[in-house]
Amino acid sequence: MMKTYEQVIGQLGTLKLKGITGKLDETISEAENRHESYISFLNHLLNAELDYRVERRFERNMAGAHFPVIKNVDSFEFGKAMGITKMDIAELMEFSWVDNHYNVLFFGPPGLGKTHLAISLGSKAVEKGYIISFERMTSLIRLLKTSDMQRTSAFRLNRILRSDLVIIDEVGYTPIERKEANLFFNLISELYEKKSVLLTSNKSFNEWAEMMGDEIMTTALLDRLLHHAKIFNLSGISYRLKNIKKKEDK
Repeated sequence: MMKTYEQVIGQLGTLKLKGITGKLDETISEAENRHESYISFLNHLLNAELDYRVERRFERNMAGAHFPVIKNVDSFEFGKAMGITKMDIAELMEFSWVDNHYNVLFFGPPGLGKTHLAISLGSKAVEKGYIISFERMTSLIRLLKTSDMQRTSAFRLNRILRSDLVIIDEVGYTPIERKEANLFFNLISELYEKKSVLLTSNKSFNEWAEMMGDEIMTTALLDRLLHHAKIFNLSGISYRLKNIKKKEDK
């Protein structure tokens, strides 16, 4: 019996069925206690393998998303940031816009929770099985500039191009050069109507031409981003400034 057991463990290892391996002893014990049929026993083993693979895929996709922190919508203070509601977020979390390759754009001054919402939506999308890539604009530009020279940058850029949803955070927070703007335009053109983009920015549309340094290119860029897009303009008082003021009042 022990020899047969060891052979089974070895065969499971060869087939890379780690989910079944991890649950084998428990499943055997339960099957014996319940006098389960062979088909029921097999069903439990296969379910264990499927559960393991779903969990591992989720862990890989969360790691591959490169979220700087994990956020959820429950901790977002609706009402303090005007321009978006719980109903809006509930609709976005159905992710039909990702299925249809639509974009979501969050605009507004710093400290209103644009990044919080972007990460929350991205995390939930990973749970739903979508492939997500998150990059701050500064990091994205660095990847685009070095993808021809550095293997890690090329690997990351390939991941971005394969993603269902690309989250680009903090567009406009730091100036970019003309060459960098061209690289960004080319990326958005590559993603256009093939993938979804979720973008956060502190710059209004009429400030983008100055930020990009080319009015014609900026017009073409915005045309691609806005063609199929849900736009949210957030307004209010920065959470961070509000917290500083509270501390000062104390």
